[in-house]
Amino acid sequence: MRYLVTARVREGQSDALRQAIDDDRAAGAVAVAVVATIGTTSTTSVDPIDDIASCCADRGVWLHVDAAYAGAAAMLPEYRSLFAGWERADSIVVNPHKWMFMPVDLSAFFCRRMDMVRRAFALVPDYLLTPEAERGEGNLMDTGIQLGRRFRALKLWMGLRHFGASGMRAVIARHLELARLFAGWIDAHPHFVRVAPVPFSVVCFRAIPPGVAGDALDAFNERLLEAVNGSGEVFLSHTRVNGVLVLRLAIGHLRTSHVHVERAWALLQGHTVALNTTRIST
Repeated sequence: MRYLVTARVREGQSDALRQAIDDDRAAGAVAVAVVATIGTTSTTSVDPIDDIASCCADRGVWLHVDAAYAGAAAMLPEYRSLFAGWERADSIVVNPHKWMFMPVDLSAFFCRRMDMVRRAFALVPDYLLTPEAERGEGNLMDTGIQLGRRFRALKLWMGLRHFGASGMRAVIARHLELARLFAGWIDAHPHFVRVAPVPFSVVCFRAIPPGVAGDALDAFNERLLEAVNGSGEVFLSHTRVNGVLVLRLAIGHLRTSHVHVERAWALLQGHTVALNTTRIST
């Protein structure tokens, strides 16, 4: 039997999701679940969760929302619109170690149907039977593949006790503001281009120096990435968007400030000029 496990739906394409589910069912496949994302890994894009939730509700399909990175931003009221509809999901995941300043690893899983999760994972031989289990009380060993696990929740409790909700909101808000600031610099510069929206704290961009085009731009941006990271002052990552190499500035460290983002921008501009000058002279 073939299973439809995940679907990534862009804005206005929820009808395509409906059709895909209907086509699979007509072919005899079982539509198990749809996985929608708030804050994709490469570009932090946001799926139209509300539309997807309606589709899943109409067809009785489990909806899981992956907000592993961006879920922390839901703490800010002004960003709630990006999460519209996620309260309708059957399950949601948020990873506090990605943007809530917790050590790896810590994943928060929210589910309205824990009975289904237990039915999928629970395996309780006689030697694990306890009075609590016989009374139906929950045990985390019944909710995943792991039997034993570390006390991960302690990290989150300590972090929230230290920052408080308001303190954590303030840091996340600062990161979002810095990302918008950096994106503005990119947009205003003739030799750089932003390649994706900036809903959260990741900016995707590439250098477009004069005289460099086509496949040579990928090679140039790769050299630019190596030069900037080679300084040891900042660390940028990369991805590919629509087949081209893209640089990523991700703001998520507790102590990242305006000074660090400004320095990253200065390095990018300086190395872009230096690399292009070297290219022309050779």
